[in-house]
Amino acid sequence: MTAPARPRKLAKVPFVELAGGRLQGVVSSGSDIGRVYVSSVAAGTYAFACSTNNNRPCGGARGAFCNHIRALINEAVLQYGAERVARYLKVETAGGEPSAPAVEAGMSGTRPSPAGTKDAAPVFSRFLRHLAYLELVPSAAPLPEMQWFPPTRTAA
Repeated sequence: MTAPARPRKLAKVPFVELAGGRLQGVVSSGSDIGRVYVSSVAAGTYAFACSTNNNRPCGGARGAFCNHIRALINEAVLQYGAERVARYLKVETAGGEPSAPAVEAGMSGTRPSPAGTKDAAPVFSRFLRHLAYLELVPSAAPLPEMQWFPPTRTAA
């Protein structure tokens, strides 16, 4: 796990990841506290998808990035750094230091196409699994689902 490039607030975009050839994550709704959107952008093709946690398509993602995808890109840049996000998504940025607007502009210039929402469920499921860790009582005891980590060696 890489340390965040800069601290970020989790209220708007509580979950963001570069995985499966996509930038993907969960974005809170601006109008309904009980609704979240699962948004993603594919590397290379910039095909995008945005739908609610109930698999209803986002009304703003019609032929261009919606505000949820823009927020996802901004938070990914805060989390991973603009250079890493641009490299992962295979975005050519116009000279200088890459930034969130430069990454978005590099993708928008290619007229990204909408993608299906078939990959939303696994992203949302991983987000819920991450939330479950927040409810655990702090403990030094091992977590069974984390046992794939190699054991640490103690000095003799």
